[in-house]
Amino acid sequence: MADIEMECMQNVESFRNCLKTSLQKASAIACALHESELETAFGNIISMQKCSFVNVGDHIDSALCCASAVLRVFEAVRQLENSLLHDIDPSSDLFTYVSDTKKLEEALKFLTNNCRLAVEWFKDILLLLQDKAITNVNENYLLNVKKCLRILHELEVMEEGSRLNGGLLCRAFDKLEIEFHGLLAANTMPCLSLASSVGHQPFPDSVVVKLQTIVERLNANDRLDKCKSMYVEVRGTNAQTSIKTLDFSYLEILIAELDNIPSYIDQWGLHLELVVKNVVKFEYKLCSKVFEKIGKEECIECFAKIAIESGILSLLQFGRNVCNSKNNPNKLLKLLHIFKVLNALRLNFNQLFSAKACEEIRTVTKDLIKEVVNGASELFWQLAAQVKSLRPNSPPTDGSVPSVVSFVTEYCNQLLGDAYRPHLTQVLEIHHSWRNQVYEEGIVFTQVYNIMKEIAINLDAWSKSYADINLSYIFMMNNHCHFSNLRGTVLGDVMGDSWLGAHEQYKDYYAALYLKNSWENLLPILIVKKVTNKDLVHRLKAFNLAFDERYKKESNWVITDEILRQNICKHLVEGIVQTYKAYMKNYSLSIENDARATKHIKYSVQSLEGVISSLFQPKLNKCVK
Repeated sequence: MADIEMECMQNVESFRNCLKTSLQKASAIACALHESELETAFGNIISMQKCSFVNVGDHIDSALCCASAVLRVFEAVRQLENSLLHDIDPSSDLFTYVSDTKKLEEALKFLTNNCRLAVEWFKDILLLLQDKAITNVNENYLLNVKKCLRILHELEVMEEGSRLNGGLLCRAFDKLEIEFHGLLAANTMPCLSLASSVGHQPFPDSVVVKLQTIVERLNANDRLDKCKSMYVEVRGTNAQTSIKTLDFSYLEILIAELDNIPSYIDQWGLHLELVVKNVVKFEYKLCSKVFEKIGKEECIECFAKIAIESGILSLLQFGRNVCNSKNNPNKLLKLLHIFKVLNALRLNFNQLFSAKACEEIRTVTKDLIKEVVNGASELFWQLAAQVKSLRPNSPPTDGSVPSVVSFVTEYCNQLLGDAYRPHLTQVLEIHHSWRNQVYEEGIVFTQVYNIMKEIAINLDAWSKSYADINLSYIFMMNNHCHFSNLRGTVLGDVMGDSWLGAHEQYKDYYAALYLKNSWENLLPILIVKKVTNKDLVHRLKAFNLAFDERYKKESNWVITDEILRQNICKHLVEGIVQTYKAYMKNYSLSIENDARATKHIKYSVQSLEGVISSLFQPKLNKCVK
């Protein structure tokens, strides 16, 4: 390449001298023709010839000026070439290297333009010299003009050749790309813990400026594609390394298995927030800085690819898997939690993913929100019907509070609490707006009233299924106590004092019925005025038998509330033990000398009280329906 360029320079200089000589000879020929004896005969031709020679001289002067400019520019190109290839390197003096690269671009462009202009002048010279009226011009002049044209054509395409593989500019741009990758890699470090407050180490401003400078120069020459690919590769790999500090194993769970494992929604929400705020948002800011001088489109194109590498699509897909899982009441809470997470990140998503390049992420997010809103609304309106569908079930055999009652009340407390109600309300408002329906305040409370109404109807139906009326009293007493204990809870506040007071009264009512119909029929056995010793023994045996039967039957019954259980046992002790104590005093005096009668004493006063006090205790590890 250097030999060709040197040859071109020598040829141009030679031709310059030749052209000067040609100009002098052309002037001499013109004078000779002017004085020729043929002037009279060929006056018009000579006149034309004279004019032509004058034109040749003018063209040669202009051509020489262009050729001189070409030589000066070419010399500047040679100097810049030496500087870029030997004197400086982008890793040691980036800004000088970029500046010289830009100067080389401008010099080559200027060289091309001057060559084009010179070519036009030399073409005109060639045409004039080839004019048949001046065919006696030295043939060497024609050869030199043609040789000069060939050289100028070669120099004219020098800029284009420099951009091809192996060309001067191409090699300069290659070095800039290598330097870009080196700067990026050297300053890219994964976040060791996304959950820590330290986060990513910021890029030094000096490095960002260098990256910007390289990007700007490469973009001006349509050489940014490789640079963008390197950026996405380095930063994308870094994002993947950073998120490996989080345990994403739950993302692989099949949809069918989501109901059979502990909920990972809390973990999912935390991970999505960490990825968006500690990875994606950081990459967005860095990308914007590095590519800010060439336009937002290039920046977002790189950012979108890095965001996908961060695993955000997998996290969003997990949310969709939850939406597609089997419907159940707990699923509603999961969907509301997902909505809460997405809503909290809404501004971040709008800022980060609004551009066209992020369409895939934006589409998946919109689909997820749509599925969450529709799914949560559908489940919410089905709750009362689901409670009603449980009516054919059997109540607990021990008369305790059914697990479904405990679940529903706790569930409603959750829905009405600050953790869920605002999001449930917002979901229902959005769902109504999508259907062009007017959202009415209080529909959440109305639905809760309907749920509790269905629960009450279920309890009445279940209480009638007990064969023992006393067990049904225990059952109703337990459940009314459960509802009255909701005072001070969110659900209790919503249902109101009158509702809570009614349950308190019903609790006392069924407690009284139980005490009257269950144990009081034992007391007549012990209440006697005048009996024989034999009759005393008989009554004691009858009492023991009746008490044991009653105890055996009720020993598996449960009163779930501790205070209620203590009160019931206290009433039983007061009603039974006191009577038993008086009876045993009379019994002891009457059979004082009858040793055989003492064997019928099964319970002491203290042991009877202990047995009664042990009633209605919840059984550990006992599965209650």
